[in-house]
Amino acid sequence: MGRGDLSDAEWERLRPFLPVSNGRCGRWRDHRQVIDGILHRVRTGVRWRDLPERFGPWKTVYERHRLWSADGTWERLLQQVQAAADAAGEIDWDISVDSTIVRAHQHAAGARTDPPPAPGSKGAAGREHQTETPWQSLVARLVEVVREVRAWAARAGGSPASST
Repeated sequence: MGRGDLSDAEWERLRPFLPVSNGRCGRWRDHRQVIDGILHRVRTGVRWRDLPERFGPWKTVYERHRLWSADGTWERLLQQVQAAADAAGEIDWDISVDSTIVRAHQHAAGARTDPPPAPGSKGAAGREHQTETPWQSLVARLVEVVREVRAWAARAGGSPASST
């Protein structure tokens, strides 16, 4: 399992919601491997053709992402995973919205006068994510993919998607 791949707990929560092969096109490559490839691409922004080999053929990963983007599978997955996480009581729906507008003085755009804070230890970021439950982590990952799908659809504007 590489950095950024689905953990076993995340995979077990996601697996029941994944579509099954229709059988007409043969057997699908392992969903976990392909989803890890899609997550890698969303996280790093690498071109499809430059995906590492451990995710399988780049064209397979691209085609599955394109197919699931077109038929709304990513949106459904996000909705189903959010519903399951909410049922488990792991989503806090309380939000705070502040619409206050404060104008800054024209001279307030100067440089900082105090030094920036010292960076934390390298392990600090890892500890921060350890408090996330598998549901929260999975929802966050799916939100990233759905955002990319929506941006992709907006850029395409009805034109066929490019493979790069």
